[in-house]
Amino acid sequence: MTHRVILHLDLDAFFCAVSTQQRPELEGTAFAVGGRPEERGVVASCSYPARRYGIHSAMPMAQAVRLCPNLVIVPPDFPAYRAASRAVMERLRARTPLVEQLSIDEAFLDVSALPCPGREVAAAIQTEISAEQGLSCSLGVATNKLCAKIATDVAKARARSGQMPQAIWDVPPGGEAAFLAPLPVTALWGVGPKTAERLTALGMRTIGDIAAWPEDDLIRRFGQHGRSLARHAQGIDERPIQTTRVAKSISQEETFHRDRVNRTEILHVIAQQAREVSDALQRKGLSGVTVTLKVRWSDFTTLTRQTTLPQPTDTAGQITAVASKLFDTVWEGRPVRLIGVGMSGLLAAPQQPTLWESEQVQAAAAKRQQLNGALAALRARFGGDVVQRGSELLDL
Repeated sequence: MTHRVILHLDLDAFFCAVSTQQRPELEGTAFAVGGRPEERGVVASCSYPARRYGIHSAMPMAQAVRLCPNLVIVPPDFPAYRAASRAVMERLRARTPLVEQLSIDEAFLDVSALPCPGREVAAAIQTEISAEQGLSCSLGVATNKLCAKIATDVAKARARSGQMPQAIWDVPPGGEAAFLAPLPVTALWGVGPKTAERLTALGMRTIGDIAAWPEDDLIRRFGQHGRSLARHAQGIDERPIQTTRVAKSISQEETFHRDRVNRTEILHVIAQQAREVSDALQRKGLSGVTVTLKVRWSDFTTLTRQTTLPQPTDTAGQITAVASKLFDTVWEGRPVRLIGVGMSGLLAAPQQPTLWESEQVQAAAAKRQQLNGALAALRARFGGDVVQRGSELLDL
């Protein structure tokens, strides 16, 4: 019986690895990539020596410095990260066109058509990326995406602490359920803290416990999610590699260096974020139907509010107006630590007008497209406030 051969690749401490290439003196030291602690920065990535102190990504940088007073803080260099990522993804696509890039440092590959065993392909990819890009990566090998991703996590976790893992874990065909069985329920896709709490309360602490539980009862307790839990716990995952990905949402957010209490200042930030979301939508040829506002107060309480529009939009003026109204419904003068604007329910904008559209409508659409492109180009080059539409100006 033939089976798929799926690889999951994760570049080890990617941001830190690129930083070390730029600054070799960082090799073997405890350092973190991210913002300054006095500016409420967070850890985007940290070196493996830094992880010995309990530092991890998404941790406030101030806390990281308390754990490791000698921690070196390196500012992010996103152009360098994007360039390194492109080189790695090009290397992967040279082996197979079936590459699904998940993020800047992570991808799935379907190498079923290659003559070599999956582990050999994984080892060859490791060697090539190390020799050509000077980067370390870990890979999981399995018959499906679920097990390949978890295999990478297991490989990295069992590597020697304090060093780049450069690990590979191979799940043999037919061994998916046995591989997953001893792992905690939290290792399974779709099991967040709340689901894990419910499973634990029922006596299910490992993935094997879920696999042994009656599927009908899982469905009764968790709905259709229970069916997915049952199948995934047995290592069943038939999802194909998706070589193109459509964004589910586009958003912008900002954590302020000092809490904001001035409504006018906050609404100006909302308008700027709305313009950036609008520019991103127009560059991608998308529009959205749901505007979301995210607010975090000074006590770290976070809330979101959203409105679904009657028609899709990509215009900054409309996004600004809706997001500003959402803000006014929740703000009572409390200090704001973070604000964010997002758009979801994304739809592809028509690329060609229909035959039934009038010449006037086609001409107007062409002018709008030309104007949107010009605005996006100006803002990308000179900043978001260099030019604005009259419709984007609010009486703040």
